[in-house]
Amino acid sequence: QVQLVESGGGLVQAGGSLRLSCIASGRTFSFYAMGWFRQAPGKEREFVSAINWSDGSTYYADSVKGRFTISTDNAKNTLYLQMNSLKFEDTAVYYCALKLNPPSGSIRPANLWNFWGQGTQVTVSS
Repeated sequence: QVQLVESGGGLVQAGGSLRLSCIASGRTFSFYAMGWFRQAPGKEREFVSAINWSDGSTYYADSVKGRFTISTDNAKNTLYLQMNSLKFEDTAVYYCALKLNPPSGSIRPANLWNFWGQGTQVTVSS
Protein backbone atom coordinates (compact mmCIF):
# COMPACT_ATOMS: atom_id res chain seq x y z
CA GLN A 1 0.00 0.00 0.00
CA VAL A 2 0.96 3.61 -0.59
CA GLN A 3 -0.11 6.62 1.40
CA LEU A 4 -0.20 10.07 -0.20
CA VAL A 5 -0.60 13.26 1.80
CA GLU A 6 -1.08 16.62 0.09
CA SER A 7 -0.54 20.07 1.51
CA GLY A 8 -0.25 23.64 0.34
CA GLY A 9 -3.74 24.48 -0.80
CA GLY A 10 -5.48 27.68 0.18
CA LEU A 11 -7.15 30.86 -0.94
CA VAL A 12 -5.35 33.11 -3.41
CA GLN A 13 -6.30 36.00 -5.66
CA ALA A 14 -6.33 35.60 -9.41
CA GLY A 15 -2.85 36.05 -10.78
CA GLY A 16 -1.27 34.71 -7.61
CA SER A 17 0.74 31.57 -6.93
CA LEU A 18 0.59 28.48 -4.75
CA ARG A 19 2.79 25.44 -4.37
CA LEU A 20 1.28 22.07 -3.58
CA SER A 21 3.26 19.24 -2.02
CA CYS A 22 2.57 15.52 -1.78
CA ILE A 23 4.56 13.11 0.36
CA ALA A 24 4.44 9.42 -0.53
CA SER A 25 5.03 6.71 2.04
CA GLY A 26 4.63 2.95 2.28
CA ARG A 27 5.37 0.81 -0.80
CA THR A 28 7.33 3.46 -2.68
CA PHE A 29 10.32 1.47 -3.86
CA SER A 30 9.05 0.87 -7.40
CA PHE A 31 6.45 2.80 -9.32
CA TYR A 32 6.04 4.50 -12.67
CA ALA A 33 4.74 8.02 -12.07
CA MET A 34 3.12 10.52 -9.77
CA GLY A 35 0.69 13.17 -10.80
CA TRP A 36 -1.91 15.78 -9.97
CA PHE A 37 -5.60 15.77 -10.74
CA ARG A 38 -8.31 18.22 -9.79
CA GLN A 39 -12.04 18.16 -9.33
CA ALA A 40 -14.31 21.18 -9.29
CA PRO A 41 -17.86 21.00 -7.90
CA GLY A 42 -20.19 19.22 -10.29
CA LYS A 43 -17.37 18.19 -12.60
CA GLU A 44 -15.39 15.02 -13.19
CA ARG A 45 -11.89 14.61 -11.88
CA GLU A 46 -9.47 15.84 -14.54
CA PHE A 47 -5.81 15.35 -15.26
CA VAL A 48 -3.52 18.28 -14.47
CA SER A 49 0.06 17.05 -14.67
CA ALA A 50 2.25 14.00 -14.21
CA ILE A 51 5.91 13.09 -14.03
CA ASN A 52 7.77 9.87 -14.79
CA TRP A 53 9.59 9.10 -11.58
CA SER A 54 12.55 7.48 -13.35
CA ASP A 55 13.37 9.75 -16.25
CA GLY A 56 11.61 12.96 -15.25
CA SER A 57 9.39 13.20 -18.32
CA THR A 58 6.52 15.58 -17.65
CA TYR A 59 2.97 15.85 -18.94
CA TYR A 60 0.56 18.76 -18.65
CA ALA A 61 -3.05 19.48 -19.44
CA ASP A 62 -3.35 22.19 -22.08
CA SER A 63 -5.25 24.38 -19.61
CA VAL A 64 -2.25 24.64 -17.26
CA LYS A 65 0.69 24.42 -19.65
CA GLY A 66 3.03 27.36 -19.18
CA ARG A 67 1.55 28.24 -15.80
CA PHE A 68 2.04 25.09 -13.69
CA THR A 69 5.27 23.20 -13.11
CA ILE A 70 5.53 19.68 -11.70
CA SER A 71 8.68 18.56 -9.95
CA THR A 72 9.98 16.00 -7.49
CA ASP A 73 12.42 15.47 -4.67
CA ASN A 74 13.09 11.79 -5.21
CA ALA A 75 15.13 11.42 -2.05
CA LYS A 76 12.15 12.61 -0.01
CA ASN A 77 9.47 10.86 -2.10
CA THR A 78 7.87 14.25 -2.50
CA LEU A 79 5.95 15.65 -5.44
CA TYR A 80 5.35 19.35 -6.03
CA LEU A 81 3.08 21.44 -8.20
CA GLN A 82 4.06 25.08 -8.59
CA MET A 83 1.01 26.99 -9.76
CA ASN A 84 1.51 30.50 -11.14
CA SER A 85 -0.84 32.97 -12.79
CA LEU A 86 -3.77 31.28 -11.15
CA LYS A 87 -7.21 31.78 -12.63
CA PHE A 88 -10.67 31.53 -11.13
CA GLU A 89 -11.25 28.38 -13.18
CA ASP A 90 -8.33 26.67 -11.40
CA THR A 91 -10.49 26.49 -8.29
CA ALA A 92 -10.88 22.82 -7.33
CA VAL A 93 -9.82 20.12 -4.94
CA TYR A 94 -6.38 18.97 -6.06
CA TYR A 95 -5.46 15.32 -5.65
CA CYS A 96 -2.06 13.68 -5.70
CA ALA A 97 -1.94 10.28 -7.38
CA LEU A 98 0.52 7.48 -7.96
CA LYS A 99 0.64 5.05 -10.85
CA LEU A 100 2.44 1.76 -10.43
CA ASN A 101 2.95 0.67 -14.04
CA PRO A 102 3.43 2.36 -17.42
CA PRO A 103 0.20 2.95 -19.36
CA SER A 104 -0.52 1.20 -22.64
CA GLY A 105 -1.84 4.49 -23.98
CA SER A 106 -2.48 7.88 -22.42
CA ILE A 107 -1.48 8.56 -18.84
CA ARG A 108 -4.38 10.97 -18.35
CA PRO A 109 -7.44 8.86 -17.44
CA ALA A 110 -7.99 8.97 -13.68
CA ASN A 111 -9.14 5.35 -13.53
CA LEU A 112 -5.65 4.18 -14.54
CA TRP A 113 -4.05 5.54 -11.37
CA ASN A 114 -3.63 3.25 -8.37
CA PHE A 115 -3.37 5.40 -5.25
CA TRP A 116 -4.83 8.75 -4.24
CA GLY A 117 -4.37 11.36 -1.58
CA GLN A 118 -7.20 12.95 0.34
CA GLY A 119 -7.08 16.18 -1.65
CA THR A 120 -6.33 19.80 -0.87
CA GLN A 121 -8.62 22.71 -1.67
CA VAL A 122 -7.40 25.49 -3.96
CA THR A 123 -9.66 28.51 -4.21
CA VAL A 124 -8.86 31.37 -6.57
CA SER A 125 -10.82 34.56 -6.07
CA SER A 126 -11.54 36.70 -9.09
